[in-house]
Amino acid sequence: MIELFGVSVALLALFAGFGVLIGLLFGFFGMGGSFLVTPALMVMGYETDVAVASGLAFVFATSVIATLKHRDLGQVDYKLGVLMIAGTTAGIEVGKIGLHWLQDIGLADTVVSVIYVALLGGIGAFITYTALKGDGGGGVSHDAEGEVDADDIPEIAKTIQSYRVPPMISLRGGVTVSLWMILGVAFATGLLSGFLGVGGGFIRMPALFYLIGVPVPVAVGTDLFEIVFSGGIGSFLYAMDGAVDLSIVVPLLAGSAGGARIGAAATSLVDEDEIKVYFGVMLLLGSLAVALRKIGTFADVPVLQTVSLAVILGAATLVAGAVVVSSVRALRTEAASTTSTAD
Repeated sequence: MIELFGVSVALLALFAGFGVLIGLLFGFFGMGGSFLVTPALMVMGYETDVAVASGLAFVFATSVIATLKHRDLGQVDYKLGVLMIAGTTAGIEVGKIGLHWLQDIGLADTVVSVIYVALLGGIGAFITYTALKGDGGGGVSHDAEGEVDADDIPEIAKTIQSYRVPPMISLRGGVTVSLWMILGVAFATGLLSGFLGVGGGFIRMPALFYLIGVPVPVAVGTDLFEIVFSGGIGSFLYAMDGAVDLSIVVPLLAGSAGGARIGAAATSLVDEDEIKVYFGVMLLLGSLAVALRKIGTFADVPVLQTVSLAVILGAATLVAGAVVVSSVRALRTEAASTTSTAD
């Protein structure tokens, strides 16, 4: 078998292809790819610390690529991002204390698994339902500098914005909200993130839209900006322990560099209600995969671990394909309307 740097070329090609897939989803949704990468590496036989560390290093580098693309599109709100980082960091620390307490009394794995499945499934079902119930008129404008139509702001976000507790902060899309509300939302998402031991992108991205009211593309771009910092710190600490395997990270990154930019560009093409439907479906299937994995561990049925991975990879491939098809369709429609205008 042909090898390169001590690793088979077939495995390097597999990692590169996997990187394209995750990069596309990462750039489109602003979600960390660790929930895909880490379990895949563990099923392939890598040690847990290597799988977690390499996944985190990959997520950090991919988030930098995707954030730069979103910045070019004007979809990163740095002010909101910095405030969210501050609140999220505090929440993560408190969440870790709660997790350690559960570990001490021997309930951590069970409680975290149940909450994780319920949260993934609950958020996924809510987002899918509200997106499908929408009027299909295109959702919030993709113009990050323009004013957001009041009809496009979720009711919960309107309520949060109505609490005029100074200082008030102006965000992209003409949204004005109290600093304390932003920090409160950030702390709550950080608390869940620290408690569940996950990056929290699947919590933060919907929180930015449904609770604070910023447009979805800005929520995606700003979430990615946060992941640059959280992923960077985490991967640095793991790298100091020598747990990051570059033979995994480098080919993943080679593939994801293009995928992340395509995914980020797609957010400005695809109808916003479609983004929310795809995101919801990803979370629902992710919930199913985590549930299958935990049942397999609990009942000692190893085949369910493989089925769980197949569900995650299948969901990722399906949604990534749908994103590409929607983007191509949007480009064709745009090209056709330009041609008819020219005529």
